[in-house]
Amino acid sequence: MGPDDFIPVDAAQAQLGQLLFYDRILSGNRNIACSTCHHPDLGTGDGLSLGIGEGGEGLGPKRTAGTGDDRIRKRIPRNAPGLWNLGARDLTVMFHDGRLSIADTYENGFNSPAEERLPEGLDNLLAAQAIFPLVAQFEMAGNPKENEVAGAVHDRIDYAWPILTDRVRHIPAYADLFAAAYPHIETSSDITIADIANALSAFMIWEWTSFDSPFDAYLGGDSAALTAQQVAGMELFYGNAGCSACHAGSLMSDQEFHALGLPPFGPGRTRQWDPMVRDVGHMGESNRLEDAYAFRTPMLRNVALTAPYGHNGAYPTLEGIVRHHLDAEQAFEAWTPELAALPEVPWLSQIDFAVWQDSREMARQRAVLNRASVEISDAEVDAIVAFLKALTGASAQSDRLGIPDTVPSGLPVDGPIR
Repeated sequence: MGPDDFIPVDAAQAQLGQLLFYDRILSGNRNIACSTCHHPDLGTGDGLSLGIGEGGEGLGPKRTAGTGDDRIRKRIPRNAPGLWNLGARDLTVMFHDGRLSIADTYENGFNSPAEERLPEGLDNLLAAQAIFPLVAQFEMAGNPKENEVAGAVHDRIDYAWPILTDRVRHIPAYADLFAAAYPHIETSSDITIADIANALSAFMIWEWTSFDSPFDAYLGGDSAALTAQQVAGMELFYGNAGCSACHAGSLMSDQEFHALGLPPFGPGRTRQWDPMVRDVGHMGESNRLEDAYAFRTPMLRNVALTAPYGHNGAYPTLEGIVRHHLDAEQAFEAWTPELAALPEVPWLSQIDFAVWQDSREMARQRAVLNRASVEISDAEVDAIVAFLKALTGASAQSDRLGIPDTVPSGLPVDGPIR
């Protein structure tokens, strides 16, 4: 990979997006920012299996579920994915279940949960993605009757975006920054939610584009960039272990959906008529039975920084998720709830592992474990893990813009995690 593989970014737009990314003004109750669940000190994730969104307190593994009327009502159903290389030109689909993709389904360039109501003027797929957490009840919007954003979402998804835009417009510093960064913006009234999303995407591309790993150096001709163990792991990855069957190409992802049979837990991402707590994955988007429990293949650069692993963060280590891929049936049966990074939430504890009490649902989930196992030695597993660690970029932990000290709204900023 190289610079030409990524969408170019304007520096002024990225600097504006940095402020928006860390500003709680974009959340319904002004109490959470994009950075809360995608923190640079945690590999652009949150270090949790299932996140604690709107209503929680603190950062990372120490984040708590809040107290009183403001406490969370539900865990985030899926693991917060890393933000690395989301500006790649070849990227066509996002979210674990693929509910956002480049397509002309609604004649606006995207297939998305907003359907034909998606705002006009979005620059790219990442910009389209950026506006959905803002209007997700348990992520950033809050609960109906708590604030005007959540109330608007309850009526119709696109009713909320103008409210958030209006908040930003009325902050003079933001109005000036938008006018300076975008030629088509002359006054604050010209700012739209698409402009906000485009700035957010510019920042994420600027900040978290990574193609300077030892593996990239090796591909560039530096035979000494990888250790002997890492070379052995690479050969297994692209050979007998079969990893590259899905983690293919420059993105190290086929951008397809596969049922790996990860151990289920959490509130699930239920569809309207689901009779139980579960997450059917891509089937929720496609409505095809063959897509049940299938999730998007993640890209792998900087994967060593983004624990825990899996669409629900079922495994805390690279070794754990690698072993699951090699023998899903054995790993499924050996898995224990203690492996899940779930901060204690007493009022949700009965839900966290309720799916395991439903014998029929568990039978359906076990039915996708029919993948052929791959027999390799412990030393070979270690070699694959060593190779995966060689995908970490040299500059991955040195942010280009970093965390701002303050943001124009004056609201608290998610600082470094200590």
